[in-house]
Amino acid sequence: MLVYPSSIDLSSRTLRHLTRQLAAHRREIGTRWRRLPVGRQALLALTHLRCGDTYAQLAAGFEIGIATVYRYIREAVEVLAAQAQTLAEAMTTVRTKAYVILDGTLLPIDRIAADTPYHSGKHKRHGMNVQVITDPFGRLLWASAALPGSSHDLTAAREHGIIDALATAGLKCLADKAYQGAGRHVRVPFRGRRLKRWKRRHNSTHAKIRCLGEQAMAVLKGWRLLRRLRCSTNRITNIVKAVVVLHHAST
Repeated sequence: MLVYPSSIDLSSRTLRHLTRQLAAHRREIGTRWRRLPVGRQALLALTHLRCGDTYAQLAAGFEIGIATVYRYIREAVEVLAAQAQTLAEAMTTVRTKAYVILDGTLLPIDRIAADTPYHSGKHKRHGMNVQVITDPFGRLLWASAALPGSSHDLTAAREHGIIDALATAGLKCLADKAYQGAGRHVRVPFRGRRLKRWKRRHNSTHAKIRCLGEQAMAVLKGWRLLRRLRCSTNRITNIVKAVVVLHHAST
């Protein structure tokens, strides 16, 4: 296999953060020797998450075995995921905002047609449902665990406790029509075709504000691994958490 040098569109701050976390983890478990030094392991994990390179490509580029690549990446993802905020912890930040934007996204996975729970009827493909909370400027604040793609956005939000947490905090939230019936704290557009003029103006203003939440989706999908996941569905939640931690570390 031919190997060539490449670049990753991440700041050195992100690499330093992951390097420090992995170094602390190695000290904690008493690691004496590794095929890669801690900085190279951090670079390996970032390359996989940001660029979506396969284990075979990474094994050739870093001159280690495929099994070693798998172990190193899984270790780095688990170390990062352990640092991710819970919803209760994130609410301390969320409460300081005038309002938040709630939206769901589908992370595509390589499942077959028989895997019905993972098929999204809305998107017509297999994937995992992730709920995202952003601030009024579209900055990513928190992302939920991943549920099968067949989960409705409102059902997923309730299962994660998002609706109850927003109601308890008394915080206004803007969302799309999928969250109809979530309660008075979640503002959604009016439904129907023949709406009165003031309702159409309301929907237009609502859409202009809510569309800023799409920036957070772009942030997630900027990590190319999340554009088409090939791993076990049990690992996707940790990958999402790791990406959110890295994003916050770089900003």
